[in-house]
Parts: sequence; structure tokens; C-alpha cells
Amino acid sequence: MLDLFMTRLHELTVVLYAFSVLLYFFDFIHHNRKANRIAFWLLAFVWVLQTVFLTIYMMKTGRFPVLTIFEGLYFYAWVLVTLSIVINHLLRVDFIVFFTNILGFTVMAIHTFAPMQYHSHIMAKQLVSELLLIHITMAILSYGAFSLSFVFSSLYLLQYDLLKRKKWGTRLLRLADLEKLEKSSYILAVIGVPMLLLSLILGLQWAFLKVPGMPWYDMKIIGSFLLLSVYSIYLYLRIAKNLSGKKLAIWNTASFLIVLINFFLFGQLSSFHLWYA
Repeated sequence: MLDLFMTRLHELTVVLYAFSVLLYFFDFIHHNRKANRIAFWLLAFVWVLQTVFLTIYMMKTGRFPVLTIFEGLYFYAWVLVTLSIVINHLLRVDFIVFFTNILGFTVMAIHTFAPMQYHSHIMAKQLVSELLLIHITMAILSYGAFSLSFVFSSLYLLQYDLLKRKKWGTRLLRLADLEKLEKSSYILAVIGVPMLLLSLILGLQWAFLKVPGMPWYDMKIIGSFLLLSVYSIYLYLRIAKNLSGKKLAIWNTASFLIVLINFFLFGQLSSFHLWYA
């Protein structure tokens, strides 16, 4: 019973860490200090839980937890979280904090969901299944964010066309103004990109555990990274190149085609996604 409770706490820690990374990403590209504060306190809570786990483990084993690969992974994740908190609090270098947390989340997920560390075969199998569930949930949520972003970009293009042709009427009045539509589309893409990235991290770990000899050229994997790249370029154009307006909306609507292709076509062409559906 205690082992099950500790396992659930480890899973909760991973979920909280994921939310922290999402908020750090939002602050990283949107300079939102409120998101940064929430992300910091979530990360601090993760650090407290990790420290408690490490302390209990050291009291139980009577030694420092670095003698096995799984102990080393967890201690490594704890070090990365500690460094992230220190950097965020003292230096406020958002770029370093975000990418340090991406690495920390990856290491922590590997440790938490690796079945070899659990004595019970049933628990190990359940953990791998839950890893798949979290991966799929995060992927679908990212697809949902991209879908809404597409809707807002489409409405932007419709509004732009109506204004250009001076078609005043009920349809124009019922649409939001161009600035609001563009901002909403952008924010949803900001939410979708890091969520998809974390989903891919978890999905690759699941595939590594469940699909020996997994082909890295699998269409679903290629499609997912292509999708991540296309929307990352969208954010790059918006933030670094200050691109806005009709061109950016067209890029976003075109990017949504990759979402549809990856979801409906590449999933059918995948060599392993259908086997473990």
C-alpha cells in the first residue's frame, strides 16, 4: 500500500513538473511574470517532494543514492530542479531556466516510468500503461490547442477579407476585431507547442520500453516532429521576426493541415501505433 502511494506521488510530481514547464515556456516567449511566479512555486513544490523522496530513500538504505543508474537519474533530476530554482531566483535567465527544466523533466520521466525499478511486475506494467495514457492525453490537448488556434486564424482571414472588400454587415459585427483574433491564435499555439514537446518526450520513452527495435523513421514519429517544427517556426516568425497579420494567419492555417495529416494519415501508416492502440 505504501509503495502504491509513493508511486502515485511520483506521478503527481511529474504532472506538476509538466505544468511548471508549460508555464515557463509561456513566460519565456510571452514575458508573463505571473506565469513565471506560478511556474516557480510549482517547481519549488516539485523540489520539496523530490527532497522528501530522497531523504526517505537515504534513511531506508542508509547510503547516498548514487550507486545505481536509477538512483543516479533521480539525483540528477533533483540537481537540475535545484539549479533551475537558483537560476530563476538569482539570475532570472529565462532561456537557461526553460531548457534546464526540459532536461530535468525528461530525466525525471525516465526515472518515474522505468519499469525495471519496480519489484512488482503488475505495478511496472501499470506504470507503463499510465505513461502511455499521459502521452496520449497531452498529445490530444496540444492538438486541441492547435485546432482552436486554426479557428482563430481562419476567422482572422475572414474578417480581413470582409474589411478589405468593405462588406459591412451582421457577420462582421459578430466577429472579434483582428488584433484579438490574432492574439488568441498566438496564445493557443504557445500552449500547444510545449505540450506537444512534453508528449513526444513521454511517447518516445513509452515506445523505447514497449517496442524493441522501434524504427525511428516511423511516419508517426516523423509527422509529430514535423508538426512540432512547423508550429515552432510559427512562434519564431511571430516573436523573432515580428511577423503578423495575414501572412502569419496563412502560415498557421496551413500548419493545421499537418495536424490533420499526422492524426488521420500518419497514424494509419505507423508501424507500431496501431499495434498498441
